[in-house]
Amino acid sequence: MDISHHTVLVSGGASGIGSALAARFHKAGNKVIICGRRADMLRDMQSKHPGIDAYECDLSEPDTRVAFVDKIVREHPALDVLINNAGIQQRIDLTNNPAWEVMHREMAINLEAHIHMCTLLIPQLRKQEKPAILNVTSGLAFVPLAGVPVYCATKAAMHSFTQSLRHQLRETPIHVVEVIPPAVDTDLGGSGLHTFGVPLDEFADAAFAALRNEDHREVTYQFSSESSRASREQLDAIFERMNAPRR
Repeated sequence: MDISHHTVLVSGGASGIGSALAARFHKAGNKVIICGRRADMLRDMQSKHPGIDAYECDLSEPDTRVAFVDKIVREHPALDVLINNAGIQQRIDLTNNPAWEVMHREMAINLEAHIHMCTLLIPQLRKQEKPAILNVTSGLAFVPLAGVPVYCATKAAMHSFTQSLRHQLRETPIHVVEVIPPAVDTDLGGSGLHTFGVPLDEFADAAFAALRNEDHREVTYQFSSESSRASREQLDAIFERMNAPRR
């Protein structure tokens, strides 16, 4: 895709992969808008990257999403790129009667919000010359880490949804890209839990470089390159390796 001269909305853009992509789009000459739940982190992004617009917004609620999209389209009529990135990851023991409210919040943020944001913004994007939707999923969409079952299920669902979305938009100008990260060293799921992952800047640099290729439908890196193209036998082997009891 053309990576400059856009107006870009990044959900979950104040931290992690979202903030790294927002910073790179901003540096490349785009108008960048971010939204997130934590006002302090949004202010920090604005102080580091003057010119970024930030909105405090909890996208887990449908009415909030509708109101937010109305406001964004009104204030930024040139909006032409949506990056669905917001997400949470929770360790859940399915055998211990976990609270439905806890699990549903993860579904609402990781899946429902992104599907809803796509459908709300497609009319806006269709009016633009070179619009795009980027859905950030995970290598765990293809082979789950059993300790975070809801997270993996939402990412698998987003992978499926992105394929259908791309097919339904094939006769429109909207380019649909799936960004499929491996484990990345961020605070996803809690501070210090992903220190084994790829350094954030390393992944963000590679992903942003890959987005320059207009033919790209998927952006992968390291583990996600392996899992997204693996055979069923390979996926079974990866699953056993990833979920083997620790000794």
